[in-house]
Amino acid sequence: MIAGGSVTIYVSDLERAIRFYTETLGLKLIYRGGPGYAAIDAGRGLELGLHSAHPGGPQPGPGGSMQVGFYVTEPIAEVAARLRAAGVTVDGPRPGGGPVTLAHFGDPEGNPLYLCEIQR
Repeated sequence: MIAGGSVTIYVSDLERAIRFYTETLGLKLIYRGGPGYAAIDAGRGLELGLHSAHPGGPQPGPGGSMQVGFYVTEPIAEVAARLRAAGVTVDGPRPGGGPVTLAHFGDPEGNPLYLCEIQR
């Protein structure tokens, strides 16, 4: 019934956000939708819509109601170490309950993100 999805992430500096999501996280830029929007392929059918913030609209930063998680394709400790080497502050990895390990971090705006490793 549903396949994939999109998360909109509001940012104050679109170019900086594109660099973070593509260069630091290694995700792929799908397209630019004018000067205020870019779509990023986050894998497994998830698209991130980076949208410039406007006065009166949603603002970037930690709001507390949502986080974006990324499944890792290699050991989570190695991915967290690479992010730290790129200057990203990473909390973890820590057990998330059951077979899940998580490592939390944020983008340059402070939008909450996390890595997720599932032992199968």
